[in-house]
Amino acid sequence: MGTAQQQHRHVGKKRLLSLVSAAAVTFAASVAFVAGAGPAVADPVEKCTATRGAIVAVDFGPFGGGVVRGCDTTPTTGYQLLRDGGFTTEGTRHDGDGFICRIGTRSFNSGKQYPTPATEDCVLTPQATAYWSYWIASPGQKTWSYSPLGAMSRTPGAGDVDAWVFGGTDVGGSTGRPAFTPDEVRAGGGATPGPTDGPGVPAGEIDVPAAARWVSGQLRDGTHVVDEGAEAPNDFLTTEAAYALAAANGKGPALDKVTAHLAGRTGAYAYPNGTDAAPDAPAAARLALAAEITEGDPRDFGGHDLLGDLRKHVCPTGPDAGSPTPGCTAKGDFNGATYADGQALAVLALLRGGVEPPVEAVTRLTQLVCQDGSVTSILIRPGEHCDGDPMTTGLVATVLKEAGGQDAVVAGARTYLRKAQLDSGAFPPANGATTGSVAATAYAAQALRALGDDGAADAAVAWLSREQLDGGGFGLDEGATDPALYATGPAVLAGAGVDLVTLVAKAPEPTGPPTTPPATGGPTPRPTTRPPGAGPDLKKGIAYLTRPSNLHQGRYYKGDEKTGRADFGLTIDGAFALAATGHDDNALRTIADFLEQGGKDGEGRTLDDWTGAGGTYALGGSMGKAAVLAQVVERDPRDFGGRDLIAGLAEAVCEKPSTAPNRSCPAAGAYTYAPSVFAHSLGVMAQVRAGEEKAAEAPIAYLAGLQHASGAWPSLIPATGDSEVDSTAMAAMTLDLVPGDTHAAAVDKALAWLASQQLADGGFPGASGNSVNSAGLAVQGLSLDAEKYDRQITKALKFLVSQQNKDGGFNVAKEGQRGSDIRASAQAVGGSTGISFGTLTRDLEGTTPNPVPSSSSAPVIVTPGDGAGDGAVNAGGPGGAGGLASTGVQVLGLAATAAALVLVGRLTVVATRRRRTAGAGGER
Repeated sequence: MGTAQQQHRHVGKKRLLSLVSAAAVTFAASVAFVAGAGPAVADPVEKCTATRGAIVAVDFGPFGGGVVRGCDTTPTTGYQLLRDGGFTTEGTRHDGDGFICRIGTRSFNSGKQYPTPATEDCVLTPQATAYWSYWIASPGQKTWSYSPLGAMSRTPGAGDVDAWVFGGTDVGGSTGRPAFTPDEVRAGGGATPGPTDGPGVPAGEIDVPAAARWVSGQLRDGTHVVDEGAEAPNDFLTTEAAYALAAANGKGPALDKVTAHLAGRTGAYAYPNGTDAAPDAPAAARLALAAEITEGDPRDFGGHDLLGDLRKHVCPTGPDAGSPTPGCTAKGDFNGATYADGQALAVLALLRGGVEPPVEAVTRLTQLVCQDGSVTSILIRPGEHCDGDPMTTGLVATVLKEAGGQDAVVAGARTYLRKAQLDSGAFPPANGATTGSVAATAYAAQALRALGDDGAADAAVAWLSREQLDGGGFGLDEGATDPALYATGPAVLAGAGVDLVTLVAKAPEPTGPPTTPPATGGPTPRPTTRPPGAGPDLKKGIAYLTRPSNLHQGRYYKGDEKTGRADFGLTIDGAFALAATGHDDNALRTIADFLEQGGKDGEGRTLDDWTGAGGTYALGGSMGKAAVLAQVVERDPRDFGGRDLIAGLAEAVCEKPSTAPNRSCPAAGAYTYAPSVFAHSLGVMAQVRAGEEKAAEAPIAYLAGLQHASGAWPSLIPATGDSEVDSTAMAAMTLDLVPGDTHAAAVDKALAWLASQQLADGGFPGASGNSVNSAGLAVQGLSLDAEKYDRQITKALKFLVSQQNKDGGFNVAKEGQRGSDIRASAQAVGGSTGISFGTLTRDLEGTTPNPVPSSSSAPVIVTPGDGAGDGAVNAGGPGGAGGLASTGVQVLGLAATAAALVLVGRLTVVATRRRRTAGAGGER
């Protein structure tokens, strides 16, 4: 989920940023231009069926067109499906055809490719708000998933449907999904997709701290809310205040006082008829959520087992059974729930407490869904008249998404919310109303954020920001001048980018005085205290990474099998994994020598071409990554590959934002062409390791300023408002390296957030789902305080063990296509050691570079050759002349690592913390 600092994105919910693309802004232009690739003759769309072939849909909406479909009855890759589906493509000068920069079809505007050269030169990877992103859906899948693999690595199955959408999203692909559904474009479908853009409204952010101060001011004695003219506490509004304070300020004395008061009121509020009777379900659920949000025990809150009592009092029948139970309108109701929000909160309280809600209780929520996808606020009986509203729909949609197994209902609710949003960005209190409601807009914004529609959510938050009153509070309805807690509470959550499903109040941990780690020295101390077997088999992992079929000539990993183009970022990832384990120092020496001595790939490119150092496109993240590698192997980053990378980084620090069409500098203190938090962190890391803290002051401050109130960092720069495991781990390791204790609290807060993201099986969410890459990086981050987070690290290592294959490599994610992937394997291997690459070193004295294998020839230098509509149409018929080069490029790899990992590269080393003992382990 996002945070309070949501950046308004005019492009709206359908304009997606390819997570592959997000990373690749770090490329420099250095090779001959690659001509656009033409399509093969497309198979007629009707030839594709649910059991034969696959469909690809390309949305040309941002360019005045519609959604165009294509078919390939025998697709070999997602890239081939796009080509054989009747589309033309063009790559970038830096990456070649493997990175799709433009797409065209003869079915739209005579085959013109978009974006046009007037708006995108396709030299470097396009800007972070304007990419072609890649989405997939298998047969029966009702919603889109970000592809965990690049189009050249993914093999579509029979009945699959792919989508290419232009715009922006966060690096994890958790936002900005296609606005049309897979069923609307898959084989046998073709219905006209609905509108794809959110309202175009001025940007705006809620002043969350001001709202929290107003909420605090409503508390009598700092503990509870009392209605005007009354003396008894209003327990309902007190829970609202608790949620708002948790979202705005986290755990602290003020929230503790409110929570303690609620605990003391449990009997009066949740058990008005006595403890022998059924609890008031909404009250019990609200108190249970307050306990869960503040990391208390809902099974012992105020002396009551709230979860046990909720589950025990689910209605077995309704009035139609002949002997109705008082307080029950239908089977599955929580006794006394009365309204849909009470039913939903009770389900959520059980889910958050680790208790499986009764199937009937979840089913009951689905019975409240109207034909238009909305959810009614009243617990109607099945068959009764149904008229929903945005507020109830937003709450129930987030709960059903968390419950799982209700994709169709959630998708219908999402479609309803998109249609219900007013042009102002607000949501009305009821269907047919023409003015906005603060509470309805807040709950709808929370749901849309959770469902990936950040453009619409941003528009809703922008409207809310304009409704915020001078004192920080919010009125009930549009234009209201009297603040109300009922409206302000949910508005705070929307402004903080959280909802009741994800909200956790974390307490900052005390920190000890830090010490400055050595920039160089002997071999990195190994922090693991776990016995052999506690983590993956690292020797097998290294064997996989160094096998000749993967590590070309023992020197680099290929990004293009046909031309021998190197993926320099991935090559450094592998080098970090080698350095972290120490299992093949000769292989590490070979890679380091190749990069430092100007070794050329199959296209004649060197490390210097990849970093852009000294040129027009000097990529801060790439220079930082190369410099850190030099420091790891104890080489001089001021003369590595013929470049002074440290001086290059100092020169790459932006003094102010650049203006279009120059997109080199997003902000003062950023690095040029460093499009992500990961890339930026690499630059800071290199400068600090080189002792250049003074020169890095502005980049350090900029990085620190990107942290959300939750403790997380976003994926991209400029920030998109999302929160990402990978970037948070990387930023924490970077700030942990900065001398002094200025950033100690920020690092601790980041680690607490990382721990809160761990999934039940030990994995961590990433762009590809339950991601190996994210788990490895989370281990690095949590190992900064290995003693405290030993349990989470151990679980993560067990997860990584479960994803290691017989060949020693690792899957991209728990879900999706099986098989070992080099990038995921490099991160898993390095991550499992628990060594921060901020302190990682490997002494290569006495090592010998491996010779070029006799069976391989020397690298060969190759210069590559040079009707609008709103409905879904088909791309039948031949396109332009020319064949699509078969590059075999992985389109910059997996979803989990693409954004800011490929060309900027994800460092695949892991974390120790300079001031604490570390303890992640793996079998060495």
